[in-house]
Amino acid sequence: MIDWTTVASLATAGGTLVLAIATFSSVRSGNRSARIAEEALMVQTRPVLAPSRTQDDPIKVMWGDDHWARIAGGHAAVEIAGDVIYLAISVRNVGAGIAVIQGWYPIGEGRSAPRDHAPVENFRSQSRDLYVATGDVAFWQGAIREADDPDRLALTSAIRGHERFIIDVLYSDHNGRQRAITRFSLFPRANDDMNWLASTVRHWNLDRSDPR
Repeated sequence: MIDWTTVASLATAGGTLVLAIATFSSVRSGNRSARIAEEALMVQTRPVLAPSRTQDDPIKVMWGDDHWARIAGGHAAVEIAGDVIYLAISVRNVGAGIAVIQGWYPIGEGRSAPRDHAPVENFRSQSRDLYVATGDVAFWQGAIREADDPDRLALTSAIRGHERFIIDVLYSDHNGRQRAITRFSLFPRANDDMNWLASTVRHWNLDRSDPR
């Protein structure tokens, strides 16, 4: 005799299992599609900073104490005036979204700089908002004013000795996400105190996996 009750129960269980598998596959596929769409959207707003090109127009930069500098394309302003070290870099945003510069970290010993960046919490914050539009040229700036600043001695030695040094710049997109660090190397040209070139050494992505 066929136990139709058992057959019906098994058929129901099998149908439920098939439906569960189909639902799981659908949800998994939907999640994958959502992640792909989210990544595509993030790419459209992701900034990437690099030195400006040498053919870019010069930029005038002013600090809070009315100190001024004029930076040629692809160059940096490096100056010791009195007790203040003034630093600025002409940068270009080669990414797809607005860059908001959040902070910076100097490394006076450029040739022996560590391969990795310092902890984000150790970066110096910017005293003014600095935005770099997509495909446009702008600047990063900073200054060291305190006599007991821990980075003063190394930077002063590098600048006066016409030696290469490093500036790590921390930035994000306009929503404060997709944080990244670009390492800029500054080195003098023809022993000219006011003529420093800027180059990109490395990029780090803080909120997603690095490509390397």
